[in-house]
Amino acid sequence: MSVPRTEPYPAWVQEMREVFRAGTVSQFLVSGNVFDLVPWRGDSGLKFLPLKEFLAQVLFGTFDVVLYYSRGAGLKPLKGQEEFQRYLKILDDWTQTTFTSGRLPREASQALEMMDSFLRYSQTRTVVEKGQVVRSPLRTAVLIDFVQYIVPQADPAHMNDRSTETLIRFLDWASDPGMLGAQLATVLLTENLAGLNRSLVENPYSAKVHIPLPTEEDCLEYLEFLKVPFPDLEEACELPLASMAAKLVGLTRVNILHMVALAVRNQRKISVKYLADLKKELIEKECYGLLEFVESRRTLDDVAGLAEAKAWLRQDSRLIREGKLSSVPMGYLMTGRIGTGKTWLTNCFAGEVGVPFVVFKNFRDKWMGATEGNLEKIFQVLRALGQVIVFVDEADQMTGKRGGGDDSGVSGRIYAMLAAEMSNTANRGRIVWVFATSRPDLVEVDLKRPGRLDVHIPLFPPQSDAERQELFAAMARKVGLPPEELPELPAGLDVGGNEMEAIMVRAQRLFDLQGEGTRTLKEVLADVVGQYRPVPHRRNLEYMDLVAVKECTDEAFLPERYRHLEAAELDRRLDELKRELGIS
Repeated sequence: MSVPRTEPYPAWVQEMREVFRAGTVSQFLVSGNVFDLVPWRGDSGLKFLPLKEFLAQVLFGTFDVVLYYSRGAGLKPLKGQEEFQRYLKILDDWTQTTFTSGRLPREASQALEMMDSFLRYSQTRTVVEKGQVVRSPLRTAVLIDFVQYIVPQADPAHMNDRSTETLIRFLDWASDPGMLGAQLATVLLTENLAGLNRSLVENPYSAKVHIPLPTEEDCLEYLEFLKVPFPDLEEACELPLASMAAKLVGLTRVNILHMVALAVRNQRKISVKYLADLKKELIEKECYGLLEFVESRRTLDDVAGLAEAKAWLRQDSRLIREGKLSSVPMGYLMTGRIGTGKTWLTNCFAGEVGVPFVVFKNFRDKWMGATEGNLEKIFQVLRALGQVIVFVDEADQMTGKRGGGDDSGVSGRIYAMLAAEMSNTANRGRIVWVFATSRPDLVEVDLKRPGRLDVHIPLFPPQSDAERQELFAAMARKVGLPPEELPELPAGLDVGGNEMEAIMVRAQRLFDLQGEGTRTLKEVLADVVGQYRPVPHRRNLEYMDLVAVKECTDEAFLPERYRHLEAAELDRRLDELKRELGIS
């Protein structure tokens, strides 16, 4: 049974209250989980409100006027409509406009001009009391939603006059000393800061507030709350609410509500499988398809060969499960030629640990700022998951370069964001990074250094006939071939797992095409093995093997033939291969 919380607000709300109360900041950039429900304990008990309603009714509940604007919804008062109408009447009388009829400006620059005018009016408002004109300022808050579409990240040289005026207006609201002591607040809402103009994000006169995804404790609190609108919730669950909360980490409260309502209202049981399947779907949608979320059902027992690598990873798995996180590497670099099982080994490692396995997909975007925004969103979800193994395949292509390139600096910013996130020791044993590449020499040195990717594990094709036959049997299980159909591989056949799979698929194809032929699948497979010609790019493969050797951090991972290879001899052969292959 969880202990009920007593704080009326989440920590990020308390942070905003304290900063505003100090009187040194009047503008807040609020980012993160902005589309979720916010918990609030009022006189009538616990409630969950959409962020916009929470800000207007609770955080700025004592203010006289709260205005809201987005490019989609336009400008409207959320509180203090009568006071705002008085201002519009004055404005109409003075400028011969018709705003009191309800036709408020929708275009951003015009709406912001009106909000700016009302903020100045709120500062200097006067009323007549007992025949005297006295100052009676209004306490006013302005909420601007989806601000990334109003002042997006852009090169200053490419901004038009209207965009520049809008940016200057926001900066002026933040830096105007007159607003600090006048009980005026401007709140800019965005899912991530990466999509905003850098001048706005880096402005020292505004406060940056991040709304995190719910923790396990938050999820349990919300599930307890949902027992009121869904009395059958506990009966529908096949596991205790506390266990269910642990499996919901990484989802928003809105997603949890959807998950519960979908099950209860359709008389479906909330099983472990239901939670896993729907969580995968919701997290991938939440990240716009930029992540693939996998609950691995494999363990390191499902990996053929690679004895030393499996032994090391088994030890780290035990340390993670036992909570001895200070002994766990920050990350791993899996190297080796194509087809050596880097993805499979990581998947099985995740299953061995018993944590989710998240695969980075292509998060790059053609729009300025969008790539960085995608990455910021991914980081937010990863931090919320509690423990997760993050797999970045083709790391040499995905992770950017320190100096950027001809992509307007996007590669450099990706590199900087990844480097900062990967070196955060607070995430040790919680976010475990695994980079995989056949060209580790192209990964930036700072990304693969100790403290980010501590352990470099090289993977090689089977080195002996026994290892090859073991891998052959494992690949047969993968494609569904019965073990009794496997012939013996010829001695010394230099093939990897990907080539073995291709051989089996080709044999199955020939077997199916023969119709009522007399040859068994085993005979067909033996013929295909005998006729197989290994891939011709042997020097490319040798180069991949040798750079994997060069990157290796522990001699135990190396096959016997590489363990005593002198560094000078290794470098000499790599230089030869570079010249032959035209590698710079």
